[in-house]
Amino acid sequence: MDALCGSGELGSKFWDSNLSLHTDNPDFTPCFQNSLLAWVPCVYLWAALPCYLFYLRRHHQGYIVLSHLSRFKTALGVLLWCVSWADLFYSFHGLVHGWAPAPVFFVTPLVVGVTMLLATLLIQYERLQGVRSSGVLIIFWFLCVVCGIIPFRSKILSALTQGKISDPFRFTTFYIYFALVLSALILSCFREKPPFFSPKNIDPNPCPEAGAGFLSRLSFWWFTKLAILGYRRPLEERDLWSLNKEDRSQMVMQRLLEEWKKQQDQAARRQAAEASRKKLSSEGEVLLEGRPRAQEPSFLRALMATFSTSFLLSMGFKLIQDLLSFINPQLLSILIRFISNPTAPTWWGFLVAGLMFVCSVMQTLILHQYYHCIFVMGLRFRTGIIGVIYRKALVITNSVKRESTVGEIVNLMSVDAQRFMDVVPFINLLWSAPLQIILAVYFLWQNLGPSVLAGVALMILLIPLNGAVAVKMRAFQVEQMKFKDSRIKLMSEILGGIKVLKLYAWEPSFLKQVEGIRQDELRLMRQVAYLHAISTFIWVCTPFLVTLTTLGVYVSVDKNNVLDAEKAFVSVSLFNILKIPLNMLPQLISNLAQVSLDQCVFETDPAFPEPR
Repeated sequence: MDALCGSGELGSKFWDSNLSLHTDNPDFTPCFQNSLLAWVPCVYLWAALPCYLFYLRRHHQGYIVLSHLSRFKTALGVLLWCVSWADLFYSFHGLVHGWAPAPVFFVTPLVVGVTMLLATLLIQYERLQGVRSSGVLIIFWFLCVVCGIIPFRSKILSALTQGKISDPFRFTTFYIYFALVLSALILSCFREKPPFFSPKNIDPNPCPEAGAGFLSRLSFWWFTKLAILGYRRPLEERDLWSLNKEDRSQMVMQRLLEEWKKQQDQAARRQAAEASRKKLSSEGEVLLEGRPRAQEPSFLRALMATFSTSFLLSMGFKLIQDLLSFINPQLLSILIRFISNPTAPTWWGFLVAGLMFVCSVMQTLILHQYYHCIFVMGLRFRTGIIGVIYRKALVITNSVKRESTVGEIVNLMSVDAQRFMDVVPFINLLWSAPLQIILAVYFLWQNLGPSVLAGVALMILLIPLNGAVAVKMRAFQVEQMKFKDSRIKLMSEILGGIKVLKLYAWEPSFLKQVEGIRQDELRLMRQVAYLHAISTFIWVCTPFLVTLTTLGVYVSVDKNNVLDAEKAFVSVSLFNILKIPLNMLPQLISNLAQVSLDQCVFETDPAFPEPR
């Protein structure tokens, strides 16, 4: 990088610790400002471009008429492109006249100019694809403004210190560039008009989320009106919005049926291929190889394929949030060391505190986007399952009705579908919980050394105990579902023959039968509740026991191990992060045990599969 910056005005240095860190008036070198700070927004836009173009091609909503807002955005993009090329031509002008500018003065204007041209073309392409508010470009303009604030301050301070402007042309073009990107950021916050030829919305109370802009979705500002209305008076049914198009039953159910049909077709092709292979094979080879097990269509795979986009998006949000949660403990360690060092510059403390605040805000925004995404996906799971079962229940034959009672079908649509919805918010813990535990143990090892193995050993010892409780709970739930099906079946027969029952005064006899089944069901539910309470108690106590064990072993193994403020506060902060996945694991194990049972019920119940 030093060679890229040359030895002229930039002093051939990319980084200078004495200028940037060990001073009361920090600043970055001109080389750093003209290279890395200028390239960060460009790298972001080019990195996000392939995925964004793929998304736009898959979500065409019709084109938007060229409006004044779009014209202004395009004009700003063209002006930014012209400013960047003006810097480039000025560098060539200096080269012709023997000034020999540093290579960075050729590379950076070229990179920025091409990127601004790309942003201008992207504005028009989004308009043709019907995008009313672009989150990608809002982030790009925001990064341009943030990365431009440091040169904005540096150039003013340099001019005041030297008493003159060393390079008037680049000084002028930079402030023109900064004003233009700031204007582009402001304009990008406004929404475009709806796409041309878009279907007319006849819904009297549509959900505002569908037409909300990027910032409104990020901050959930579209929900503010309903929250204020609920604060002023109790909400009524007419106040509630209609469902979004993609959340409605006809859309969700159709997608799920298509994926389930694909699963059945793939299973049929595999079975046909296996049959033809057996037919061509000799008898001896078949006996030696054995009979391979044919892979049946999986309802869970159909669900995951239907909502794969939402699931991947939620995984991205969860991964970013988990990584951000480990930044604050490191910043806390830096802040404690800063307080302990009286010679450190004051601005270090403000910088670390500001970074902690920004990190917390980012973590909050991303976490709530994750919650919104994952809970909507859970609602779609339930909607699709209920819709598919209800559709099948309308067309089943009499022979199937003998195998599947009304009570079993009602159980599928109410209890089992709800369990799928309940497990979706925890599904990402399958990979998120191990990731958080591994990172927490890694940072604790750096902080406390091998003493953290005592806490890890305690966690490992408690996992089999909770697993045994989960297996027992699943066995009880299987037995409970049998009692529940028999109770609902008996109630259906009672209601069907209520006239005969009243005529012969058989109410007490049937009441005893129903109450007997219900008592057996309540007995099993009570046992499941006891096991669930034991599991929850163990895992609630686990973080405290792990913290106590680890810190106790750390202090006991060596007299030189001193539990100072930095080690104590950082360790407690990491243990608090570790507490979240440990507390969620019992609920995840319990829900997965229930859902695995429900999946088997869905795939074997004659009332579920769509007829071929």
